[in-house]
Amino acid sequence: MPALAHHLLTQAYNNAWANHRLLGACAQLSAADFGAPRVGFFPSLRATLNHILTVDCFYLGALERELRGEAPDPQAYEDCFAVDQPFQDCAGLAAAQREADRRLLAYCAAQRSDAELQRPVTVLRPGGRVQVDTRLRLLAHLFQHQIHHRGQVHAMLAGTPLAPPQLDEFYCAGEASLRAADFAALGWTEAAIWGAGSDTTRA
Repeated sequence: MPALAHHLLTQAYNNAWANHRLLGACAQLSAADFGAPRVGFFPSLRATLNHILTVDCFYLGALERELRGEAPDPQAYEDCFAVDQPFQDCAGLAAAQREADRRLLAYCAAQRSDAELQRPVTVLRPGGRVQVDTRLRLLAHLFQHQIHHRGQVHAMLAGTPLAPPQLDEFYCAGEASLRAADFAALGWTEAAIWGAGSDTTRA
């Protein structure tokens, strides 16, 4: 896989891993703590995590339709954002986020050349507004959006009985042992992500 396409695939793995850690922590909270008002761009853990998911739904739909050669869905925005918080409990939200993460991994794995990442994707917005961006730019935006709001969830967790989980132990080879349990739970291996010759022993 070309270098840029592979980097985006590792970003998708990082995204799924970070969601696994973060939602695993949130699953230990009471329903009251999960939905309690907190300081953030969105006013609770539940609201922020639902927002990550609904935005994933919107952009993944546009990316996948273009990949299949289908026309943009004129109902996509209304369908994805019809309800601000489609999930009230962490278990249901986590299951839906896992499925979104699986779709993003599959999409990134389907990029066979860096040139393909320059293909235009049309996104239909409210009021008939049409946005056209490359696959690369939309993926970069989606990853940035996820990281931005996961940081807010991480900060909110500091105000609960739980300690926020580390979310920066994914990329360094020397930190493989710190993510080994997560990888086992997710059914991943270091070699599957980084390549058969990856070295996870050097700091």
